[in-house]
Amino acid sequence: MKEYDYLIVGAGLFGAVFAHEARCAGKRCLVIDKRGQRGGNLYCEDVEGIHVHKYGAHIFHTDNKEVWDYVNSFVKFNRYTNSPLARFGDKLYNLPFNMNTFYQLWGVKTPAEAKEKIEEQRREFAHITEPANLEEQALKLCGKDIYRCLIKGYTEKQWGRAATELPAFIIRRIPFRFVYDNNYFNDAYQGIPKGGYNVLIDALLEGIDVRPGTNYFEHREELNALADKVLFTGCIDEYFDFCCGRLEYRSLRFDHQLLDTEDFQGNAVVNYTEREVPYTRIIEHKHFEYGTQPVTVITYEYPDDFQPGKEPYYPVNDKRNTEIYQKYKELAQQLPNVLFGGRLAQYAYADMDDTVNAALTLWRKQTRN
Repeated sequence: MKEYDYLIVGAGLFGAVFAHEARCAGKRCLVIDKRGQRGGNLYCEDVEGIHVHKYGAHIFHTDNKEVWDYVNSFVKFNRYTNSPLARFGDKLYNLPFNMNTFYQLWGVKTPAEAKEKIEEQRREFAHITEPANLEEQALKLCGKDIYRCLIKGYTEKQWGRAATELPAFIIRRIPFRFVYDNNYFNDAYQGIPKGGYNVLIDALLEGIDVRPGTNYFEHREELNALADKVLFTGCIDEYFDFCCGRLEYRSLRFDHQLLDTEDFQGNAVVNYTEREVPYTRIIEHKHFEYGTQPVTVITYEYPDDFQPGKEPYYPVNDKRNTEIYQKYKELAQQLPNVLFGGRLAQYAYADMDDTVNAALTLWRKQTRN
């Protein structure tokens, strides 16, 4: 009999939810992570009482009441509402695109005026019947002003290439809201855990053996020997030693700064949409939890090319990478005692509520087998 029922590679949200459910069912779990802390990209560092999102801003939002009730059973969430701003030149614009944005762009005050202005802008590009790239797609959908001020530079920084070199499908539609409402998400439930995400992760992993600072690939054989099954939440191409090729990602780089001022920008998230500004946004972390500290922490977020050793954040879901991933998926299906879950193992961008739901679904599938 082996020491554990499950070896869970990755102490992020997916692994933590699965481990919690397994433990509640009487299963013995060992959770490992190559980083020196739990939580994966949700990890928060306490700086002067401010919970700093070390790996980018995470705002929990969902329409799934079961998931919302589930996470709130571990930690209560506050009422934070994501209302980012966009800065282009010296002007600020509200996001998502709503009546406030249209007033700031054109001075229009009613939905009818805004719709007329957008149609006027779109007519200029009515000759584009089959957009050949992202730029043509965006111009056809929204016209030149919104594209130039709020989409073009930000998108080019995100992907590290010109909009004319990006496929049109990246922007399938552009949602317009003809109301004065800056709430970025339409979901019924939204907030940040009171006390930060570490409280949620620690509650999920309570009573479970966790070994941070453990690299699975450096101790693969001995770790596999400890458990009957493995749940792998890392990069699926790395698990198979890149035998079908390397999957592409975009990465991020963060510059965290503690400032001796009470408030730097008055909002948690401000996007910088000019191509010439090297970072995509500035995060001010205290605003996620209505902090009243006399100091503040801000983070400059820079898009980055992905290379081995850097953190993979966004999959490049083009035709080539999709075909490579399908090959790995077929290999994974041939391993009955290895489960693959999470955004890296499934090569897909996933919101946190989808991650929680997917982990619960995988566990329920285990209980049926």
